[in-house]
Amino acid sequence: MRRALAALAAACILAAVAAASPALAREHYGATARAEVAAADLPEEARLTLRRIHDGGPFPYERDGITFGNRERLLPHEPRGYYHEYTVRTPGVHNRGARRIICGGAKSAPDVCYYTDDHYRTFRKIRE
Repeated sequence: MRRALAALAAACILAAVAAASPALAREHYGATARAEVAAADLPEEARLTLRRIHDGGPFPYERDGITFGNRERLLPHEPRGYYHEYTVRTPGVHNRGARRIICGGAKSAPDVCYYTDDHYRTFRKIRE
């Protein structure tokens, strides 16, 4: 319960910051891309998606591998086409859900990958 209330309070503060200063909000959210998570600590479905990325597929979702535009500018700036997104299955959800892995670099051998479980609002760099 405390965690949920803390998350709600943080979301309200960030919404107020975003309304007052979009640049400041981008700067704050951009810090989330510097947060890290070990691949071993990802949910099982994310670890499976990461293995598929490194194996070159097959991917269960038609949109897996499409270019991720980084329009929110939460990930480090790179040329268009550098980032690609992959769906991480969410048990009990009948659409693509909110979980994704975004990788940068060559599709077959990415330089870096990020995990989001809130549909691109926050990212954590995956440590492999």
